[in-house]
Amino acid sequence: MFSQFVNPITLGWRSVLAIIAIAIVTGTIFYSNYLAKKIARDEREKVDVWVQSLLTRAVVNEQAAIDLTNTIASHNTDIPIIETDEKGNPSGQGLNLDSNEIKKDTGYLRRLVNEFKQLHDPITLEISKEPLLVNKYYYGDSKLLQEVRYYPLIQLLIVAMFIIIMLITINVRNKSTQNQVWAGMAKETAHQLGTPLSSLQGWVELLKEKEGNEKIVTEMSKDVERLKLVSDRFGKIGSTPQLEEKNIVDQVTEMVNYIKRRAPEKVHFSINTDGQNDITALINGPLFDWVIENLLKNALDAMEGKGSIRITIKNETTQVVTDITDTGKGISKQHVSNVFKPGFTTKKRGWGLGLSLAKRIMEQYHKGELFVKNSEPGKGTTFRIVLKK
Repeated sequence: MFSQFVNPITLGWRSVLAIIAIAIVTGTIFYSNYLAKKIARDEREKVDVWVQSLLTRAVVNEQAAIDLTNTIASHNTDIPIIETDEKGNPSGQGLNLDSNEIKKDTGYLRRLVNEFKQLHDPITLEISKEPLLVNKYYYGDSKLLQEVRYYPLIQLLIVAMFIIIMLITINVRNKSTQNQVWAGMAKETAHQLGTPLSSLQGWVELLKEKEGNEKIVTEMSKDVERLKLVSDRFGKIGSTPQLEEKNIVDQVTEMVNYIKRRAPEKVHFSINTDGQNDITALINGPLFDWVIENLLKNALDAMEGKGSIRITIKNETTQVVTDITDTGKGISKQHVSNVFKPGFTTKKRGWGLGLSLAKRIMEQYHKGELFVKNSEPGKGTTFRIVLKK
């Protein structure tokens, strides 16, 4: 069971944009196809008239027929036409062809014939004389018709770019809003904790003055210090944290010991550093501890009271890599990409903010990485932290 927070306003705008874009492209395609077919019919009629004028010229062979053919040809300056015999072999005659290409390339006309065959059926001319002469005239698309046919693709590209830009803008705006909400909520939480913390510290001091309260004072002091740590963590969210050179082994070991005291007895913890006890990187101690704590608690929840948690710290040339592996229930493939999203959780209780917060701390404040290295349902999960040196 999990929940996912969705911004209905953002979803509505995206839907409206998508519908508008689809409507524009669909209408353009239908209208462009209508224009293309209309132009294609007109161009075929032009070619047919020109071919019929050739028939008149061949039969009558008078100057008037020759003038008619030349006049019709002069009005057709953009439709390429090739004359072939009955078998489709080019005769070298035609209209609106590249004469330079014809001279340079002997296969130019034949390639054009094959290309035109894919576009239009030829117009056949039979001249009734002995012997019977049959010519075929293949023709291509004019520049206008080509532009009309390519126009929907160009517009589709423009609309796609428009949608991409709008989605990027919306995404950036949402992230900015989320960052502001995170920072505001965290600082307000730290502020709200300040007053009861001060009061609790005062009560602890009063209890110290009375004998017999030593055990109570000790435990209360631990809890007060824990609350101060939580308040300090929240106070650092939204501001630029100070990074210091820290021993990652010591930081991780301290948090493991803290979690171990609160974990079930059947959960086994181990830390492997390949024998290195001093592996340093630039971190903010309280925030880094928060990330480790969240990952360890997440591992405990996944194991349901028994199993093992293995932490491996590797000191590489340019980075420090920390893997936290549990033997819990694992994460299914369809959920791996969602585990860091705010609101996602497989638990019956909880807001699903722990992993999202941990990822923000690593990527925004430490310029590092936090991701699921691998996970297999029923066998466990490995989270990887990468810190640059």
